[in-house]
Amino acid sequence: MEILIQIAQLILCLSFLVILHELGHFLPAKYFKTRIEKFYLFFNPWFSLVKKKIGETEYGIGWLPMGGYVKIAGMIDESMDKEQLKQEPQPWEYRSKPAWQRLIIIMGGVIVNFFLAWIIYIFLFLNHGDNFVDNSKITHGIAVDSVGKLLGLRNGDKILKVDGKPQAKFDQLPLEILFGDNITVEREGAEVTFDLSDEGKRDVIKRAGKNFLSAREEIIIDSIVPGRPADIAGLKKGDKIVGLDGIHINFFDEFATVIQLHKNDSVDLDVIRNKQPLVIRARVTEDSKLGFLNHFHTLEDAFVTKELSFSESIPAGFNKTISTLTGQIKQFKIIFNSKTEAYKQVSGPLRMFKIFKPEWDWTFFWSFTAMFSVWLAFLNVLPIPGLDGGHAVFILIEMVTRKKPTEKTLEVAQTIGVVILLTLMALVFGNDIWHLITGK
Repeated sequence: MEILIQIAQLILCLSFLVILHELGHFLPAKYFKTRIEKFYLFFNPWFSLVKKKIGETEYGIGWLPMGGYVKIAGMIDESMDKEQLKQEPQPWEYRSKPAWQRLIIIMGGVIVNFFLAWIIYIFLFLNHGDNFVDNSKITHGIAVDSVGKLLGLRNGDKILKVDGKPQAKFDQLPLEILFGDNITVEREGAEVTFDLSDEGKRDVIKRAGKNFLSAREEIIIDSIVPGRPADIAGLKKGDKIVGLDGIHINFFDEFATVIQLHKNDSVDLDVIRNKQPLVIRARVTEDSKLGFLNHFHTLEDAFVTKELSFSESIPAGFNKTISTLTGQIKQFKIIFNSKTEAYKQVSGPLRMFKIFKPEWDWTFFWSFTAMFSVWLAFLNVLPIPGLDGGHAVFILIEMVTRKKPTEKTLEVAQTIGVVILLTLMALVFGNDIWHLITGK
């Protein structure tokens, strides 16, 4: 049932975005009196799930959930329909329209995707405010594991900047670090700037960004497991551990490291209880545990909700859209860097549903939809023949040179674009199938 809910959210998201993107082409084409032959949600090679002709346009749903399309009369597109182009241009065809009208038609989908994301972010900010963990309130710095250390980070670092940009939101740091080239931290009272290693980014990607970076915490007991050494020794909720066998310890990451050296041994814990110092002797288990959970409160204390009015939500939504777009551009740099091996983690429709939560969460749904709308805008604006950006490049060249490319040139470019896109689709689907078969 959970998988079905995830799949339903993905299908709804894709359907919503594809329909609006294609409407971005459809509406200006209609306005400029250009004939629309087909309007499809998803692709329909060989057959359609549903189709119905209304007026001059066939509306339908394809079976391949990799997007959708509007087939515009007189346009060289992925259908590679050359028969119509052999006839004399008609006034209702795309090729007969002025260059500026064709540019608006071809860029309509990208424009809709951008403004859709902006609108969604406006209402998310308006309804939920700007929620984030204030980086300035992470008073003890960060704790990192082996992956974080491979990136060059150290326990106790206070992250100040990534690529020279100040970092106000702690919860955005993993993504900023993954996409960044260098980082500035406060380390032992001094500012230090260093490059982020590709090998570290590779391991971050393998673990989906989990756990390599956290807020550094003091050792304050939150709860105790009954019958375990902490319970037997008499430790209590609220106790603050500040030392072990005479070694002064301030933070939980230090404690976790030191206690590894005392498996199956007894240790003296220096404890502060009700502002009074105590020494409690406890037995460490074979797996280096005492049997208590630490009180991780720093992120909770640093969490901020900033309420925004409608007028404040508009620029906040725009800035969020731009930062999301910037992230997408940086993501491409990561994907095409062989050292990070990010290309192995690229997901298509067969695995993308796992991004969604197993229960219906509208806030997450709309957040993801806004992000994915920006992704579609960025992807379609790439100057690859077959994509909107590829068509736009030829129109812009025509507007500058005042010379229209020959239909043969457009056909060759479109063929190259189709080959590129089909190859990418095959790689994405192949990657999905490989991960599903191997369970990785």
